Amino acid sequence: MKFGFIGAGVVAQTLAKHLLLHGHEVMLSNSRGPETLSELVSSLGAGAKSGTPSEAAEQDYVILSVAWSQVPAALSMVPDWTGRVLIDATNRFDNMDSLGDLSEVNSSEIVAQYAPGARVIKAFNTVPMQWIQDYTEKKPKTVLFVSGDDSPTKQVFQEIWEGIGFACIDLGPLSQGGSLQQIGGPLAGLNLNFLEKFCV
Repeated sequence: MKFGFIGAGVVAQTLAKHLLLHGHEVMLSNSRGPETLSELVSSLGAGAKSGTPSEAAEQDYVILSVAWSQVPAALSMVPDWTGRVLIDATNRFDNMDSLGDLSEVNSSEIVAQYAPGARVIKAFNTVPMQWIQDYTEKKPKTVLFVSGDDSPTKQVFQEIWEGIGFACIDLGPLSQGGSLQQIGGPLAGLNLNFLEKFCV
């Protein structure tokens, strides 16, 4: 599969390394232009390249990994989100009052408003990247919470990341799961590893 990243910081680099080691392709982008990422994509190796946010959005999955204050500008760089799969990996840390009241809608629902027509999946935001920087086959099977409204798309996404070595847990629709995952929610910042399952 091909993954495009809007944002090229620690989140994008960490997830890109996991993807590349399992045969997927990645494209990183930022607001400054592809040429500013040449050294980074070279260090990531085969299967990695840089592009514009619009080009990153042409990939099978688009992962939004920018600071919260940059969300509107980042998503506006893609003129049409219709039908695209957008993975929201952001957290509402900074400018807490600038993008709406979370008492009615959660942060991923706000992201969806800035990407009309996109199939939004919330993932990766509950796990600090330093917890998942073991890229070996013996890495802990870290729990990855996932929520979204498009069940078939979400299922394929989960199968990909299960294959990479995560244990995915579906939290249901974006309105429900996104609230559990966002900053202040009960599942934010939990370091959970799947060890064994008792079957009856």
